[in-house]
Amino acid sequence: MLQSIRGMRDILPAEARRWRMVEDALRGILQAYAYEELQLPLLEPTELFTRGVGEGTDIVEKEMYSLTDRDGDSITLRPEGTAGCVRALIQHGLLFNQTQRVYYSGSMFRYERPQKGRYRQFYQMGAEAFGLAGPDVDAELMALGQSFWRALGVEGQLRLEINTLGSPAARAAYRDALVAYLAPRKGSLDEDSQRRLERNPLRILDSKDAGTREVLAGAPELPEFIDAESRAHFSRLREVLDELGIACQVNPRLVRGLDYYTQTVFEWVTDALGSQGAVCAGGRYDGLVERLGGKPTPAAGFAVGLDRLVLLHEAVHGDPAEGLAAADVYVCILDDRFHGWSMKVAGKLREQLPGFRIRVHAGGGKLKNQLKRADQSGARYALVIGDDEAAAGQPTMKFLREDRPQEQLPVEDIVTRLRSAAQSIR
Repeated sequence: MLQSIRGMRDILPAEARRWRMVEDALRGILQAYAYEELQLPLLEPTELFTRGVGEGTDIVEKEMYSLTDRDGDSITLRPEGTAGCVRALIQHGLLFNQTQRVYYSGSMFRYERPQKGRYRQFYQMGAEAFGLAGPDVDAELMALGQSFWRALGVEGQLRLEINTLGSPAARAAYRDALVAYLAPRKGSLDEDSQRRLERNPLRILDSKDAGTREVLAGAPELPEFIDAESRAHFSRLREVLDELGIACQVNPRLVRGLDYYTQTVFEWVTDALGSQGAVCAGGRYDGLVERLGGKPTPAAGFAVGLDRLVLLHEAVHGDPAEGLAAADVYVCILDDRFHGWSMKVAGKLREQLPGFRIRVHAGGGKLKNQLKRADQSGARYALVIGDDEAAAGQPTMKFLREDRPQEQLPVEDIVTRLRSAAQSIR
């Protein structure tokens, strides 16, 4: 039997309903903040990521899905969204003398060891702001995150950790000091950290290995190297977060794994998902636009890991709730003679009740079995159409989740009842 490729999975209908609800909630908030949608290709030139993400990163060194096309060009399934976003805005002239706030979503690909919450095909929704250098936009991005969690009812499960990497010069000075400290102690580091020592030493700070963390206890601290301008930026950011009532924790070992970050970095972290704790991460990357061929442009952004956010929503809320049902109204048909009229009734409901999901029964069967199907769909209401209903031109409306008597009603009255019920739920 053929099966999906390891690390790439099917999202089945019951889970997909939760996914759609989560994505719709995030999109609605991004649009409320006036971020505009940008749709990006899955395949990009490999050079985009070697130049943008960094040759010494784990992503570029060992995680990318790359291939050579028929023209001999190296192309790569996108492992992250920011580099492609920057490429698109440069290519189409959308960064010259203007600011942009955009968002995107979709599949990313990395060759990693699959585990719950970490897959080789995974899903992200990202938001990016360009042309804005101040800490105010950093704070806005974090406020977006808080709005996400509040809308999904998971706010209490996440904490915000922040740090500053300083200027590129400050980061480089810290890198040199860290390497000078770790090099004589290389034999005490875990295998991954030994490999990272020369190419991407800041990533060693993320190590979960007990031996490596013991070595790091005596390492130089990043705050000792931060320049005055970056300190002022970070201080003002914290003031704005206080004004917004967004609690945060400064984590001096938070560095992020991509080369393009400068100054502010942040993560929204949960303890509810085991080792896969980072649900949203981002920061400022003021040099990336120039690195990819554009004019110097300040920029900041983040990406939400939808796989983990959906898992967190499930952990908090349990089984799918009413809003995650397959249908709102289930139309039961007691005789095939009434199938055409039933579909017309359903069509009228769909026209007059945008957003309602109307499922018409197919395949015949007794009313008892049809109502069982209606219950399994999660529908709140059933419309029964048989001889009496056809004669009167009025379906019978049954309440599947409330203790109320059924009623035979004109279609117009059913529309009114359903619209009123939807408003009371909201």
